[in-house]
Amino acid sequence: MEDSGGVRILTGALMQQNTHVQVSTESGTLMRVPQAITSEIEATLWVGQNEVKREKSVSQAVELKAAKEVLVSVIVPNYNYARYLPMRIESILNQTFTNFELILLDDASTDESVSILEKYRDNEYVSHIVINEQNTGSPFQQWMKGLSLAQGKYVWIAEADDLAEPTFLEICVRSMQEKKNVSVCYTGSLLIDANGRISGKDINHWGKRKVKGTSCFDGILFVTHNLYWKNYIINASGALFLRKNALELSGSPFRNMLCCGDWLFWVEMAIKGKVVEIYKNLNYFRQHPAKVTVSSHKAGRGVMEDIQIVKYMENKLGGRLNKYKMRLRHGLLYRKIKRLPVNASQKEPIFRYLYDVMHAGVSEYRVERFNKYLKLLIPALITAKRDRLN
Repeated sequence: MEDSGGVRILTGALMQQNTHVQVSTESGTLMRVPQAITSEIEATLWVGQNEVKREKSVSQAVELKAAKEVLVSVIVPNYNYARYLPMRIESILNQTFTNFELILLDDASTDESVSILEKYRDNEYVSHIVINEQNTGSPFQQWMKGLSLAQGKYVWIAEADDLAEPTFLEICVRSMQEKKNVSVCYTGSLLIDANGRISGKDINHWGKRKVKGTSCFDGILFVTHNLYWKNYIINASGALFLRKNALELSGSPFRNMLCCGDWLFWVEMAIKGKVVEIYKNLNYFRQHPAKVTVSSHKAGRGVMEDIQIVKYMENKLGGRLNKYKMRLRHGLLYRKIKRLPVNASQKEPIFRYLYDVMHAGVSEYRVERFNKYLKLLIPALITAKRDRLN
């Protein structure tokens, strides 16, 4: 297995040895990797960063401190992810693009997170470490706290449990600078589990788009044809965005959401400029039961927030959406409520909320079901997949 840094992990080279794992690199050297790193992808990234990328270290960081302007602010919002923090922070410090500051935030963790963060207090890239005394209850309030401290033109919200390829910032910054008025740029993601094992599930659904390398879309069109159906920017860790646009969202309702605030954030950001898609998997999006959104979605709160966001887009887009498309979208919301793993008495207030907000009910659900089968006979009939920008 070989990563973008040219480091290969040979078959059978991972061996448990006391508190470490030994990894055989391409140069033939054995490197000691923390035993917490239990997968090939985590080990590959760790070796690539610590054998190949360390060369840039101190001298570049000193130059950064002396520079008048930091180009990228990297915000790491953390809550009880001590297990993943060291790998996450190292994957940031070892980026091939080096003109960044690192802002570390902790939302009153009860594990060993704070002691881990404190180890980086004297790191040349770290500009702020902020530890909350009380938990805010919302990851998106932490986003805005980080934005208020940030100095860079661009911002990367690097979630504490995810990982990135070393070239993530280099490729994203270049893509944003190549086009005018880009508000958001995002890359492909691969799912990894709690132990760093890569899932085979395709969450990007690029199809033939992949051969293009990148695409740049008008933001309003991106909302109309892409984000109206679902949040294609599935993970903040895979995106870079313009700070000045984000600062204008300080009063946005996304701040108080628990599950889907990122979707509304990307909608509002896209409206302010262009959106660039990069058809490369540069982000590793971790899935595990501890994620706050898992339990919230199961309880139905996620669907309630979905309804609010779809209604927000309809108000913003106005005549860009025809009535059939809106009825189809409302039917998808009804179907989502219908499929929630809760009993009928728990679903009833959510159905009522859908009707109160959108005057949508079982008739929209029937439209959606009818459309599902009619699309097989009418190739031009609208669906979420067919409506997506190419």
